[in-house]
Amino acid sequence: MLGATYLINNYDIGLLSLALPQIQDSLSIPEEEIGTVTGLVRLGVLPALVLASVADRVGRRLMLLITIIGFTLCTVATAFSRTPEEFMFLQFAARMFMYSEEVLAIVVVAEELDARARGWGIGVLAAMGAMGHGVASIFYSMVEVLPYGWRSLYIVGVVPLLILAWLRRGLRETKRFEDQAAARAETASMLEYFRPFRSLVRMYPGRLALLCMSVVPFWFVGSAALQFQSKFLQEAHGYSPANVALLFVFGGAFAIVGTASAGALSDRFGRRIIMTLALIGNAVGTLFFYQVSGAYIPPAWCLMLFCYFGSDVLFSALGSELFPTSYRSTASGVRSIMGAVGGAAGLWFEGRLYLIVGSHGDAITWMLLVAVISPAIIFLFIPETATRELEDISPEIGDQST
Repeated sequence: MLGATYLINNYDIGLLSLALPQIQDSLSIPEEEIGTVTGLVRLGVLPALVLASVADRVGRRLMLLITIIGFTLCTVATAFSRTPEEFMFLQFAARMFMYSEEVLAIVVVAEELDARARGWGIGVLAAMGAMGHGVASIFYSMVEVLPYGWRSLYIVGVVPLLILAWLRRGLRETKRFEDQAAARAETASMLEYFRPFRSLVRMYPGRLALLCMSVVPFWFVGSAALQFQSKFLQEAHGYSPANVALLFVFGGAFAIVGTASAGALSDRFGRRIIMTLALIGNAVGTLFFYQVSGAYIPPAWCLMLFCYFGSDVLFSALGSELFPTSYRSTASGVRSIMGAVGGAAGLWFEGRLYLIVGSHGDAITWMLLVAVISPAIIFLFIPETATRELEDISPEIGDQST
């Protein structure tokens, strides 16, 4: 059920990237503003932090039910967008529920699985997310023959969302949350809902700062690199929508392998070393994808995607593992927010660079100069979490700092 969440969410994310040329043309979005529009959509993660934090008080299960309903409504409404503003608002709201769902899915897996398999489990979630991009690619290949073009692609996504919402009624609460809720003194005060934020800042401020400093550069470059991949292939290399879909379906298999193997390999060799290698590989793949041509494009794209999804899944793991149960959802939400803010900043910056260099590929290439920050922080400063129990990694220590 949690893996299906990732699959459907990434179907929606994949659509915005794949169908960007058609959406841009339909809604008359200027070329220099397309990065800003997609960047603002990503900021839906900001209110998602509130939903994730509430899950630290009322439980993971209830919020997973609420978010799937909200995401369903926003997805179907997106198909009827008439202006860029309406599209941005509806996708902003959809991302709010979507990011909350992903945060909670990661938290549930982290809290339920054995320490030796935690990375593998989170990797499987992300692998199903990569499959969502593949499904989006298949449907996108028909965008030119569907009766309502890109709008039909959003309607298609509603059916599995309704099924998932119905099935999720049987999802049970995690034992770690139940134990933690039973141990704390419950009060009726609304101030209790702000306790996770206070604890996050006071208990492990150093970890929080390092995680944020590493995730922002990764998303600063990665969001632009992913957002413009379909547009770049079609406009710079003459790919048709069907060609793009074919590449995404077959080449995307490497992304699925990357996410699943990154989690499993990190369980065996450690999060830091595998994550460092994945981040470096993603930067190299991005450089080649936006600078080579001809037969070199598919392997460069596969390397970029393989390492991107591998890096992303390990960032998700760290966001849950480095902090205690009492505010684990809140911490994961902050990690998502910083990634989205970095991504939005990257998309805005790409638009400004595009005006100077005149090419999306060259703009993204110049942005890679900041990519070295993330692997350096991860390798040198982040604590190792692989195969350790969550209570050993991040014990509840009251309001002390560490």
